[in-house]
Amino acid sequence: MKIIDDLDRSCVLPNYPPKKIISLVPSITELLYDLGLEDSIAGITKFCVYPEVIYRSKPRIGGTKTIDIEKITSIAPDLIIANKEENNREEVEILSARFPTYVTDIRNYEDALEKIKIIGELTDKKQNAQALLDVIAGSFERLRPHTVKPKVAYLIWKSPLMVAGGDTYIQDMLSRAGFENAFAHYDRYPTIEIGELLATKIDYILLSSEPFPFMEKDIAHFQRLLPHTKATLVDGTMFSWYGSRLRLVPSYFVKLRTRLKE
Repeated sequence: MKIIDDLDRSCVLPNYPPKKIISLVPSITELLYDLGLEDSIAGITKFCVYPEVIYRSKPRIGGTKTIDIEKITSIAPDLIIANKEENNREEVEILSARFPTYVTDIRNYEDALEKIKIIGELTDKKQNAQALLDVIAGSFERLRPHTVKPKVAYLIWKSPLMVAGGDTYIQDMLSRAGFENAFAHYDRYPTIEIGELLATKIDYILLSSEPFPFMEKDIAHFQRLLPHTKATLVDGTMFSWYGSRLRLVPSYFVKLRTRLKE
């Protein structure tokens, strides 16, 4: 099988369907499991924490940006799935020269749906992928449009202070959740000064659980800085994981909006 990935590179699978798949992306690991590929998952990163049965049972080949190339080589995978943003470019290039590698670049909901379809094709799980896509589409169709969109800052790191800007998957999810991103005019994930946060009239500060694990104590910190803005913890996987977790996202957004109004 041959397919072109998101970096416009050819991914050729001599062994199809692949029996040894390495996922370098947490959300893709979860997707592979939900497509029925538990037995074919041959390696994961230390951040592939869902589902727990995979995290506990599969070989770990380093972090998303610190891949153990020798360990992957010893596994001799039939397919490696990586992501342009989440993985180290140089490491992925080394691996792609040795093994079939499919690299994703996902910026929005539509991209995510397309990749679920393609991964279903790559792994000979087309029917499972389509069934999942139908569930996701139905779930998002039940999201009601919001006429009033509270302005938010979505924080992904504490020191330095970093936010999700425009041209990101998180930006698309914020919009679908019914929020206006106060920093959408920035590209990607900019570092900002605390003065910029103070000067921006925002309704809510969303403190993500990943990549920086904001905690309850951080709510008090930002609440002191911006007493007229409500700070709250949010599940980062619901805003940044683009695999099968998407089926859970709309109901989470509804509950989040309700909680913020309390």
